[in-house]
Amino acid sequence: MNDLFENTSIKKAYFTLVLPVVLSMTVTLIYNMVDTFFVAKTQNPDLVAGVSQGAPLFTMMIALGDIFGLGGSSVISRLFGEHQDRTGRFVSGYCFYSSILCGIFVTIIMLVFQTPFLHLLGASPSTWKYAREYYLVMAWGATFVIFGLTPTNILRTEGLAVQSMIASMTGTGINIILNPIFIFTCGWGAAGSALATVTSTVISDIIMIYYTHYRSKKLTTSIKETKISRRLQWEIYAIGIPASITNLMATFATALTNRYLIAYGAPSVAAMGIALKISLVTNMIVAGLAFGAQPLIGYNYGAKDQRRFQETIRFDLLVVAGFAFIATIALIIFAPVLIRLFMNDPVVIREGTSMIRWLSSSATLAGVILVFTTMFQSMGKASPAFWLSFCRQGLIFAVVIIVLHALFGYTGILAAQPAADLLTFTLALWLNKRYQPHFDQK
Repeated sequence: MNDLFENTSIKKAYFTLVLPVVLSMTVTLIYNMVDTFFVAKTQNPDLVAGVSQGAPLFTMMIALGDIFGLGGSSVISRLFGEHQDRTGRFVSGYCFYSSILCGIFVTIIMLVFQTPFLHLLGASPSTWKYAREYYLVMAWGATFVIFGLTPTNILRTEGLAVQSMIASMTGTGINIILNPIFIFTCGWGAAGSALATVTSTVISDIIMIYYTHYRSKKLTTSIKETKISRRLQWEIYAIGIPASITNLMATFATALTNRYLIAYGAPSVAAMGIALKISLVTNMIVAGLAFGAQPLIGYNYGAKDQRRFQETIRFDLLVVAGFAFIATIALIIFAPVLIRLFMNDPVVIREGTSMIRWLSSSATLAGVILVFTTMFQSMGKASPAFWLSFCRQGLIFAVVIIVLHALFGYTGILAAQPAADLLTFTLALWLNKRYQPHFDQK
């Protein structure tokens, strides 16, 4: 497997690692789209809005899982590049069990502080019932969702991206089957949608545990192989927390947007929920391209191979930006058709079309930002990775949406994300110049 990272051409190594991750991300996209599709088929804007308000919970759990999945895979990739396989194995064990403990803690917190969290998510009197149903099921399933991100990511450090993809695809297939059964046949509505997600996640987790235990030669599932130094723990969290900020801030941005939109009625929130899921078509594939390249970037950085490192970054930028641009054009053209697939409500179609066009307009910039973010994560540069993750849908987004809403009202809400992307892109270019790596001669 070291031959893939060290001797295979950049293009071949890149696509060998990236394509399974892109497929896995596409599967995750379908996973999310299925929930929205079947919920929208109830033609109940309040129910769709309630699930949309609860949806950031799933993103938040992915963000927390990324602490150990992305943080751990970054450290493991560099250790493998330095041929410290035994240390990398213990890091994988530490992340494996730490993610389980994190999930249990999150479940407790969510159950204790249920009402404040629902208010924070923007639940209104008309949507409260549905948002709460979705919330409670996701709270009980938090451990399985958070844990799953660890084997998903660390399997790729050993080149087992296909196995990770198989587990994700199996989970998605089960989710597609269970969603209509739980929502319509059983009549469980919002709770049924969440239960389908949790159930399929559990099955996907079991498959990934099997691959980690029986197919991996360098990783571990043993609780006896979890002891690592404080320095390595710090490296995991120093990279993992900024990595998780990307998804955590997406949760924040969605919740903040919903809070502003609820003043314009439940159909507006429902339209945004559908538009966000459709825009994920671009976002998830771009994320797959960027994160799929991370083990290769980390390995080359750890091996101090300047030529392969720089070639990988250039090729990654070319592929990500090219795909994002083409996808943007397609989404802008077909926005009305895509919204109509979910709901026939004229208000939802009109507003959703506008929302998709605004959201997709800055996809290319967002893709470049993500490439730089994953590059910094792979290099172990926590500070620039944190600021890019924190600003795009966090600090900069919050300031922008407040200002633009005050100036332009409803249109300002829709324009907030593209404006934040433009400002964060400028920051990314500066950080890239500031933190350019310097390699010692081998």
